[in-house]
Amino acid sequence: MAAPLDRLGRRCVRHRAVVLAAWAVGLAGVLVAGDAAGLRTSSDPALPGTQSDRARKVVEREVRVPAGAAGRVVYGVDAGTVTEPRFRAAIEASMARVRAASHVASVTSPFTPAGGQVLSPGGKVAYASVWLDIAAADLLDGDADAIVAAARDDAPPDLQVAIGGAVGQKAAPTTVDHSEAIGLAAAAAVLLVTLGGVVAMGLPILVALAGLAGGLALVTLAGHVIEVPTLAPTLATMIGLGVGIDYALFVVTRHQEQLRTGMDIEDSVARATATSGAAVVFAGGTVIIALGALALAGIPEVSALGYTAAIVVVVAVLAALTLLPAILALLGPRIDALSIRRPAGAEGSRRWRRCGEAIARRPAAALAAGLGALLLLAAPATALHLGQTDAGDAPRGTEERKVFDLMAKGFGPGSDAQLALVLTGVQRDDVVPIERMVAALEADPGIAALSPPLLGRDQTTAVVAITPTTAPADRATDALVRRIRREIAPTVAGIDVDAYLGGRTAGYVDLAHEISHRLPRVIVAVIALCVVLLMLAFRSVFVPLQAAVANLLSVAAAYGVLTAVFQWGWGASLVGLDGPVPIVSFVPLMMFAVLFGLSMDYEVFLLSRIQERWRLSGNTRSAVVEGISGTGRIITAAALIMVCVFGSFVLDASPTVKQCGVGMAVAVAIDATLVRCLVVPASLVLVGRAAWWLPAGVDRALPRLGVEDVDGPEAVGSA
Repeated sequence: MAAPLDRLGRRCVRHRAVVLAAWAVGLAGVLVAGDAAGLRTSSDPALPGTQSDRARKVVEREVRVPAGAAGRVVYGVDAGTVTEPRFRAAIEASMARVRAASHVASVTSPFTPAGGQVLSPGGKVAYASVWLDIAAADLLDGDADAIVAAARDDAPPDLQVAIGGAVGQKAAPTTVDHSEAIGLAAAAAVLLVTLGGVVAMGLPILVALAGLAGGLALVTLAGHVIEVPTLAPTLATMIGLGVGIDYALFVVTRHQEQLRTGMDIEDSVARATATSGAAVVFAGGTVIIALGALALAGIPEVSALGYTAAIVVVVAVLAALTLLPAILALLGPRIDALSIRRPAGAEGSRRWRRCGEAIARRPAAALAAGLGALLLLAAPATALHLGQTDAGDAPRGTEERKVFDLMAKGFGPGSDAQLALVLTGVQRDDVVPIERMVAALEADPGIAALSPPLLGRDQTTAVVAITPTTAPADRATDALVRRIRREIAPTVAGIDVDAYLGGRTAGYVDLAHEISHRLPRVIVAVIALCVVLLMLAFRSVFVPLQAAVANLLSVAAAYGVLTAVFQWGWGASLVGLDGPVPIVSFVPLMMFAVLFGLSMDYEVFLLSRIQERWRLSGNTRSAVVEGISGTGRIITAAALIMVCVFGSFVLDASPTVKQCGVGMAVAVAIDATLVRCLVVPASLVLVGRAAWWLPAGVDRALPRLGVEDVDGPEAVGSA
């Protein structure tokens, strides 16, 4: 691997102008194309083959509903009622302006004879449904903003107006999210201390931003080929920033160290690309494989999250291997310009050497301490329950929270958790199955209201809308879904009528159920792939197995912290939440794939140095000490950058994004401390030479895949 990368680095140096021009043109091209195409995202939890998906298909085929996506304009008052003349006039004027907005097909009024269901019993809240002449994915952000502005213009101060549904989701947020900027600022501070200069500090950030911009533009274009989940761009940004800065940091650090030994620019860039670049390819490839393995879950939304994040990682690796070498060649010795201090490499190595020596003296105690801490942190994960968040979990003041609070005030918390019970095979004029089902539903204490049965086109399909007494995220709603399917729906069994329970809330229940059953399949696949890759790289049986176990423990510890903070509400206020919220069903699955891939980064950089020293000395104990002292400073800096980037997303308004940010920041911190500083080195010292054993037959059969290996191990330096 190293030889081709060496040649690639030299070509980027010699043709740096061409490389930079190609990146500029290519980046501009995908950015313009992405902007012209527009971002298309979907938040549909539909999972093919589930009961909720079958219900959705029946409704789409048999029931007459408007074709366009719906939004909801909710009006509320604290004093009086919305039917008072002045409020009614203001609401009707608002609806008239909305009707005149672009792409609005119709608006239902709560003041018509059919509007009783959209006017709350106390008269404090009413809502108007907005139907579009296009699909939600085709609604441009500017058009959504125009509809929102039309609804709010000239509204009296004591009339509350909130926008929900597809229109509200597309409209510009009322608050500005600075999470990426804060994460970048924190990463810049770490880079400045690590690299010692303003110019050197700016390189990893510049390369990461270029790669991220290109990757996100490709994700935007991919949204016109596959369904891209609404969360995908945010998750891709989180991962792209973290790996982009880290990958560039390792190459820049290696280049700086080589220049200080007197190596010329071309040789230094080529060697850095071949050594640290090889580790970047291996680490990035592991992340990409782990993300791609999400497709094995067979869940479209999760698979799409994996594909889109993998796109950004691929571009980040390409930027580190091509764009960065060209910039390094252009800068030449000026990489150390605007230095504030010389990086404390020697002093940092001495501190980490002392740490390595302490572990080598008492490996059993170090291993026990590391494993004990991991198991303690992982303990809450035994109570992990997968569910869904709802708008009631959003921070106060956000648009979705305003809509939820107004609807809950007027219609109850279950108004946002409506279910659809679909009966098929109903005979014409035979109302017995419908009456039997309605009677069973009315007897359930978890149901607040039922709509009159809506018959399909052929009069053999009936749909009953069910409003629970509890919110979508409440476990009681989850229990209601299961109870209807297990106990109530079978009341029509035996009379040739099939019953399917659907709706968005039921879809999320199905999603959580399927993820719980398919998570083990993904875990086994990702572990197997990573074990094979590590075996190819390090020619060892123990090293990949030890890495798999250690990384499983670090992910379990992250799950434990996630459970304690979000599900139990320990310190929820510190992450901007009012109290406990459910763990979103796909977050643990995504976390596992992303974190298992990212944790391999540090595993590769540490083990490649330890293996190099072991080949030279044959002494595992001294190799571990040298490996820790040689990589401790730079890997710690890389981990801090990841923690800063991931942790900054706690500031995002979405509880789901907060969960991803906290979970991944904690996992990286655990992996860079407990796993890398205690578990991995202590286990290597205890096992000794056996750590590098590989059966001769297996060794001959496996292809060679060296990491950081140029002209043999003696040519290898630090990561």
